[in-house]
Parts: sequence; structure tokens; C-alpha cells
Amino acid sequence: MAYKPPKQSIAGQIFDVLTLLVLTVGALYIPLYLGLAGAAKVPNPIANPTWEALGQNATEQQQWAALGITDPAAANDIITARFDYSFSWAALIVMIVLVIGYFVMVVRLSDREYREVIEERFGDER
Repeated sequence: MAYKPPKQSIAGQIFDVLTLLVLTVGALYIPLYLGLAGAAKVPNPIANPTWEALGQNATEQQQWAALGITDPAAANDIITARFDYSFSWAALIVMIVLVIGYFVMVVRLSDREYREVIEERFGDER
């Protein structure tokens, strides 16, 4: 006797795919919209920059030229950008709550699914 799992309808499959797509796009873009990612560097521009003031030697200047940037003012923000090492306790606490909540959700759903599969496959042995 071969085990045959229950079939999922086409509408259910489409709903699952769309839900996963929305969750994936949300997970990628929500941090950007909330300002939690993508802003790790803060420009610290130099007034009237030269390649020497920016600390660039002749070889580096050639590489900038290969990228199409010959004016040091155009590279000023990129070269002088520094990481922002600010720290937020609130963001850390929110992240901890989200990670623990996700872990609890996965364990509970997995337990429920596991019990359903065991029941479906082997029946109630009580």
C-alpha cells in the first residue's frame, strides 16, 4: 500500500506562491523603507577636493578614470563616506522579539504539521 498525500488545489498553490512572493519582497524592502538598511555610510565631503586631498595616488586616479570619473568632486562623497556606528537599543529589542517570535511560530507549526502527518500516515494508536 503506497502512501498518497492529499492534493492541493490550483487556487491553493497560487495563493501559496503569491504569499511567499509578497513575504519575500516585503522582507527585502521593508527595512529600506523604515531606514534600517542601506544608509550605513555617511558622506563627509572635502571642500574643493583634489585627488591628493582625497588621498588618491596616480594608479587610483587611473582607475577612477576607467570608471568614467575624472573630476575629484564627483568621487568626493564616495571616497570620504564613513560608516555610521550608531546603535539603537529599540531596534535590537525589536529584532530579538521578531527572531524569537519567528522561532516559536516555526516550532509550533512544525509540531502541528508533524502530528498531522503521523496521524494521517499511521492513524490514531491510542
